[in-house]
Amino acid sequence: MTTAATINAPSSVTPGLDVRTVSTVTATALAVADMIGIGVFTSLGFQVASIPSAFSVLMLWIVGGVAALCGALAYAELAAALPRSGGEYTFLSRIYHPAVGFLAGWISATLGFSAPIALAAMAFGEYFKGLMPDASPLLLGIAVVWGVTLVHLSGIKHSSKFQNISTIVKGALILALIVAGLAYGVPQPISFAPTSTDLGYIASAPFAVSLVFVMYAYSGWNAATYIAGEIREPAVSLPRSIVAATIIVISCYVALNAVFLYTTPISAMAGQLDVAMVAGKHIFGEVGGMIVGALICIGLISSISAMTWIGPRVTMAMGKDYALFRPLSLTSKRGVPTYAILLQLVIVSLLLMTQSFEAVLDTIQFSLTLCSFLAVLGVIVLRWTEPNLPRPYRTWGYPFTPFVFLGVTAFMMYHLVVERPLQSMAGLAIMLTGLAVYAYSRRSPMLGQNLNRTQNG
Repeated sequence: MTTAATINAPSSVTPGLDVRTVSTVTATALAVADMIGIGVFTSLGFQVASIPSAFSVLMLWIVGGVAALCGALAYAELAAALPRSGGEYTFLSRIYHPAVGFLAGWISATLGFSAPIALAAMAFGEYFKGLMPDASPLLLGIAVVWGVTLVHLSGIKHSSKFQNISTIVKGALILALIVAGLAYGVPQPISFAPTSTDLGYIASAPFAVSLVFVMYAYSGWNAATYIAGEIREPAVSLPRSIVAATIIVISCYVALNAVFLYTTPISAMAGQLDVAMVAGKHIFGEVGGMIVGALICIGLISSISAMTWIGPRVTMAMGKDYALFRPLSLTSKRGVPTYAILLQLVIVSLLLMTQSFEAVLDTIQFSLTLCSFLAVLGVIVLRWTEPNLPRPYRTWGYPFTPFVFLGVTAFMMYHLVVERPLQSMAGLAIMLTGLAVYAYSRRSPMLGQNLNRTQNG
């Protein structure tokens, strides 16, 4: 039976160690990049089709942002108290049981990040066709994934610079689009002030259904918790980066949707998937589509980079705890989990070539939402079971803020089960297959004290 002591690491890698070199700015950029993906550029068309009110639509994004911020505040407490890489894998292992954490890690390590990366890469290829009409979206998607992966394999220092620059460029372009829309767009005959009909829209089923997809657009606010072991002064930096990133993205989302509504007729956007392209043409004329397409491509590179960084840190954390996954915990001389990154690259490439990533992503949404629900619930559980646990940061507005997030997330899970019962149950089944792997991994010795710390603090 193989143990940690008998595995000989290649000379290019060393046993995974927590290398705290990531600044608060980089952690914030990572979360912002992970949140701002394709969702904000595509969902407005479906919202205005059933909610033809500018005030109600903006309230949709504000309510979703408040719920995301409540989740971020709860995660900040967990991340500051348990500053180890791995996100939900670390939190749920400590709060409930290692098996629960393993299931969260299993779904994240296998498909939780790979499927969104594949979807973002394919979207990159489709939008890039506006600049290179003869290019293959599949080849462009594979090229961007491999290129970003090579950057992350080169070391944390290069990864940090790339993430910071790509996120700053994305933010600058979004800000430029907002300013240009206000300066050059033709105002539409709409009002952002509330009217007597808005209460009916906000209390309607279409508003509730749209909120589910708005929350998906906000997903990623917990990104920094996955690299907690690499962040300098995590007790201070993690809460700041999580909360700051969420507030930045709320501001961007509300302003961006306001500009789309201000410059583009609702009738032109209703039911359209490429609503950003439609708005771009109304703001900039016929070249607007190319301008917005380029903006989205740059934004997707930043998102792909964020997920390429985050995902392997979950498998690295699992590799530190279980001998079965030991190779995935090994890091290069530059501090990156080489084998974990390469494993994710293989999965993403297979998903791209089989074109099955959309179905996979649709299937695992329930499981991923459940993990976030359990993590935020864990803040309440830990306050009860471990009142003396050192908490450098305590959730602002506790217990109201966790309950807001739990209520919205519970509604989302209910909606997913009702509307997509087969996909939700299939995703749960995929997650539960991790129990067999967990049971088998328990037959090999644990790798020392990491899991004991996770269990016992």
